[in-house]
Amino acid sequence: MTSLKLNRLPDRNAVKISFSASPELKSALDDYAEIYRLIYGQKEGVAELIPFMLEAFINADPGFKRARKELENSRAPSSTTQAKES
Repeated sequence: MTSLKLNRLPDRNAVKISFSASPELKSALDDYAEIYRLIYGQKEGVAELIPFMLEAFINADPGFKRARKELENSRAPSSTTQAKES
């Protein structure tokens, strides 16, 4: 059977989410949920899948990882600034 990039979801508490999607995206999400059901034998709603899909997307984006690290470094006080303030 076909494999998906998204692994089977872990046990979790229900999470409610609300956002607007194009009809094409809604159809694709519904199809993804159905394929997920066929592969894993467990029905999951689109709202339950979306957070894990977003996490997988973000974790697979090397540009985001680099930019986020730069952002975190820019937020951290530099050691030279701390030394001058002491």
